[in-house]
Amino acid sequence: MTPGLALARRTRGSLAHPWLMAAGLGGVALVATLWLLSLQLPSASWGTLWHLADASSDDLSLIALRYATLPRLAVALASGAALALAGAIFQHVLRNPLAEPTTLGVSAGASVSLSVISLWFPDLLIHGREWVALVGALVSVGVVMAVSWSRAFSPLSMILGGLLVTLCTGAFTSVLALFFGQSLVSVFIWQSGMLNQNGWAVAQYLVARLAVVAALVALMTNALAVLELGDESARSVGLPLRTIRAGALLIASMLSALVVSAVGVIGFIGLAGPVLARLAGARTLRQRLVWSPVIGACLLWLADEGAQLAGRLFVEIPTGAVTALFGAPLLLLMLPLLKDAALQPAPSSHGASAPRRFHAGWLVPAALALVVLATLAVDFNRGLSGWRLLPWADVQPLLTLRAPRVAAALAAGVMLALAGVVIQRLTANPMASPEVLGISSGASLALIALLFIAPSAGQAVRVLTGAAGALATLLVMFALARKSTFSPERLVLVGIAVATVTGSVVSVLLTSGDPRMPILQAWMAGSTYRVQSADALAACVVAVISAGLLPFAARALEILSLGEQSARAVGVSVSTVRMALLGLCALATAAATLIVGPVSFVGLMAPHMARLLGLRRAVPQALAGALIGAALMVLADWLGRNLLFPNQVPAGLLVAFIGGPYFLILMWKQKS
Repeated sequence: MTPGLALARRTRGSLAHPWLMAAGLGGVALVATLWLLSLQLPSASWGTLWHLADASSDDLSLIALRYATLPRLAVALASGAALALAGAIFQHVLRNPLAEPTTLGVSAGASVSLSVISLWFPDLLIHGREWVALVGALVSVGVVMAVSWSRAFSPLSMILGGLLVTLCTGAFTSVLALFFGQSLVSVFIWQSGMLNQNGWAVAQYLVARLAVVAALVALMTNALAVLELGDESARSVGLPLRTIRAGALLIASMLSALVVSAVGVIGFIGLAGPVLARLAGARTLRQRLVWSPVIGACLLWLADEGAQLAGRLFVEIPTGAVTALFGAPLLLLMLPLLKDAALQPAPSSHGASAPRRFHAGWLVPAALALVVLATLAVDFNRGLSGWRLLPWADVQPLLTLRAPRVAAALAAGVMLALAGVVIQRLTANPMASPEVLGISSGASLALIALLFIAPSAGQAVRVLTGAAGALATLLVMFALARKSTFSPERLVLVGIAVATVTGSVVSVLLTSGDPRMPILQAWMAGSTYRVQSADALAACVVAVISAGLLPFAARALEILSLGEQSARAVGVSVSTVRMALLGLCALATAAATLIVGPVSFVGLMAPHMARLLGLRRAVPQALAGALIGAALMVLADWLGRNLLFPNQVPAGLLVAFIGGPYFLILMWKQKS
């Protein structure tokens, strides 16, 4: 039974007619539209709406209505219908109720493809933006299918792969924004999902192509319907399954690329439209292919009206940010519908190398190597005259500028690595880390709130606030994942959903025009540029405290990684120990997030590298991970300062750019 059929059967007693759902959503959107119309045009003049073509050219209200308001409405309806239709096809072909252009990384691939071509090969856009976007979308689909191959394209693995592709492309887009921001500013504004229009060209572009693609879908409906019977039944009637699936995926990717090329990334409409259609009673494929686009069109219409209302009352929000804010919670609510085998609880049981005995002697040369690396990061740098290793007398005046950055990067690497080791052992999840599970994003949300409530708060207040946000995220994550016995992939999906909400909040804030936003944007990218001596000292203190406390929890970490029942059997107070360890993780993550932003993947890579060295026990892995994490961050900060001198790449962003593909490769190598 496909997940879609399972959902339909579970909701058989829900709404009986999809048109009721569409009418309800459309009715609310219509009320909002009329209210906005009343603000734009006095009700006494509404009679002229029937004669727009004959309206006076000097009537600005009617001109705005004819060339801005009505085209925007048409674009919202067409985009919503296209995305929902694409989601319905993806969900049916992949038998995955969470599949849609955003969760599969299709929209992100199309978006980054358009950015790259706009920057370096603009002549290719002459032949049509949709083809450029389609190439990026197909590449993303290919990557997702490749990393899901070993798990037979299971629903959870495909969604996880798609969201990781989105994170990787997001990091790449951030790099482009740093160096080519002025050249791509219009592209980035457009890709945020703003539906503002100044004519009918985009609406005509979308409607014409949507009509052609919809006709192709209609021709394939009978062949797609047979897939519901299963592969064996489809083969028995002579259907070429691979050709049908490839053609359907190509059509769905084309629909996604059309929307991205026209209005940018609009997330989660492709998820919500088909889901609501099923809930409303669309049982068969034919019904879902008809009602999903209708409901999706009404959803995006309603979301766009909400964005415009916010613009009237406060500041206009990109419609893409509005859909993401509501789509991420919908993703969490849909997770229980998926039943899938988890990843291996830990690679140690299948490890390629045998565990090695821990010898304290290796700590001394490893620590000395880290000191040498930090010294070189302060001394050996690129300047106007090229690379230079300065004598000590010339380095001293620069210590106040370089030393705090290096020390803060080192401390952040230690804290993220320690938090990563603890989280991986608490959840028995080799793919867990503070960044991947959304813990860093939770700390970021709390710190963003503090920035607006008390912008002059001290370092201690900021660390405690970030720790509170990180701890709250941890508790929510554990509460949501408890029913699935902490399935690794589900935990990661919960974290990515939290990161999506954080990204949406940041997008909304960036459009507000607040003067503090450049500082926020630089911090979110993980820059150490603004680190002062007091910040570096505070980070080092927290790192030392975290490293000093961890050996006392070594026994608990070893036992908890075997499961709660085993821990209770030997007398461990699981709740108390877990809360203490979560508090330690929250404190370390918050302090590190203050330095390098919410996404860096050091907390994922450092524990894995320690494990590859054969260090599987808690304390050896934590110590080795801390040294590796510190070295990674110091090296990233040094490369960020010198690689593209005089431009600087934030250390957190540079590590994230490497860590995202590392995560995908790790997932690809994992066997189900």
